[in-house]
Amino acid sequence: MNIWIFNHYALPPDLPGGTRHYDLGRELVRRGHRVTIIASSFHHYLRREVRLRPGEHWKAEDVNGVKFIWLRTPPYRRNDWRRVWSMVNFLVRAWRLGRGLPRLTSETEGPDVVIGSSPHLLTPLVAYWVARHYRVPFLMEVRDLWPQTFVDMGELSARHPITKVLQVLERFLYHRAERVITLLPLAHEYIMGLGIPREKIVWVPNGVDLSRFDSVTMPEVSHEGFRVMYLGAHGRANALDVLIQAAKVVQDRGFHEIRFILVGDGPEKPRLIELARALDLKNIEFREPVPKSKVPRTLSEADATVFILKDLPLYKYGISLNKLFDYWAASKPLIIAGNPSNNPVEEANCGFTVPPCDPHALAEAIIKLYQMPEEERRAMGYRGREYVQKHYDSKVLAERMEGVLWEAISRR
Repeated sequence: MNIWIFNHYALPPDLPGGTRHYDLGRELVRRGHRVTIIASSFHHYLRREVRLRPGEHWKAEDVNGVKFIWLRTPPYRRNDWRRVWSMVNFLVRAWRLGRGLPRLTSETEGPDVVIGSSPHLLTPLVAYWVARHYRVPFLMEVRDLWPQTFVDMGELSARHPITKVLQVLERFLYHRAERVITLLPLAHEYIMGLGIPREKIVWVPNGVDLSRFDSVTMPEVSHEGFRVMYLGAHGRANALDVLIQAAKVVQDRGFHEIRFILVGDGPEKPRLIELARALDLKNIEFREPVPKSKVPRTLSEADATVFILKDLPLYKYGISLNKLFDYWAASKPLIIAGNPSNNPVEEANCGFTVPPCDPHALAEAIIKLYQMPEEERRAMGYRGREYVQKHYDSKVLAERMEGVLWEAISRR
């Protein structure tokens, strides 16, 4: 198959962020397919241009057999009208380039199947247009339930005109897709509520390329104390205020051996740094984001990992967070502060679960893990590693994705 994937925010492993489509694409290339990913060259979290030189509007790049087509889109700093303009610009440029790409690059042929990946709905829309242009199947991948996410987070009301417009576009794309690929294990309940038959919806979650962890020689990490690490985005949805408040509880209780390391970037990071300073925290460290290829080495410094969820109705459809699979692959015990319908800690028996928005409960779990014998913590981490290897290795997920694509093509 010649597979085209439209993903505004797709990234290769030499940059920080999610590499879902690169990882799946690399496995599909190993299976004899050709994969082209059309993405923006402006990095969403670094907030800067990362691939194009001044004067370049687009270019093709081969990354270990996976072809990236980088498009220049306008920069932005926050989630305001400038980000919306970047989305619209990506739509226009991807449509123009997508129609003529086989003529522009001799190595690229027309697609056999086209995937359009959210979160924002203009990316699946342009994928649908390009698929119609080439008369091939269109598949929609739902990584985030727009506009329902905005409604659940209180950023838009259910009756807001923008919500209504996005709901119309959402239904249009679901109905036009040959298959709807979801990352959330129970998202089919939401999508079926929009009139989409169950057999049209398939689940291909996020995962991890375990070879990235196995091929890196880990340094002998020796440090005093106990390090709790969060690695990922610093946005509103990540609820890192709770972690900082928990660090305050731990510090006030005199557990000075416990330190907190937050690795990553995002719009909330400056405010979080100010909050830690206002609380006079001595046990917290903020680090810059690291490329995906360096995540294994970074996580090797941690004694425990943590992620936090807001208490939102949205999580009744489950979670599939990139950082979760990296935590598992690094063989680190895990604390989750949240109440999603699928609890990864309970599934893998690899740590503790505490209620959302409760810094004291989170602090208690961290202290309990710290006081636990090292052999027990190591066993927790190994159970997580075994679980991700069995269910979420990128090789397993690529095989599942390959079957979905073949089925969509055969139906045509």
